[in-house]
Amino acid sequence: MSIWFGTPTIDDATRSGVGTMIEHLGIEFTELTDEALVGRMPVDHRTRQPAGVLHGGASVVLAETLASWAATFAVDREKFHCVGMEINANHVRPVASGWVRGEARPIALGRTTQVWEIRITGGDGKLVCISRCTMAVLSVPSQY
Repeated sequence: MSIWFGTPTIDDATRSGVGTMIEHLGIEFTELTDEALVGRMPVDHRTRQPAGVLHGGASVVLAETLASWAATFAVDREKFHCVGMEINANHVRPVASGWVRGEARPIALGRTTQVWEIRITGGDGKLVCISRCTMAVLSVPSQY
């Protein structure tokens, strides 16, 4: 059983990311399962810190991007709009190159609040960052 409202697609999110930070950082949406939204981000000159490893802020951008789209896909977009309220992140291990993969799964899908867990892993499958994002569900049509 799917957690999504209607039939959202990865293309919906990809189209809306053109000309935004999502595109600038090279974030790609890769998979929409019945209960998760998956994406990836390159570890390159756009996302590395001066020390040469993935910038924690870039990980947070990936996490909030996935949580925001997942939250949006879980509601009727003609009636609701989801916005971020809070996000936290624990950076577990560095990554210097390649891609990181993020997977957003719901912890709670309430009427006015949603909570999402986003696990970011490196190319070796090891945990790089774990994040939790709380989203407000507003009673206005989605802007997306």
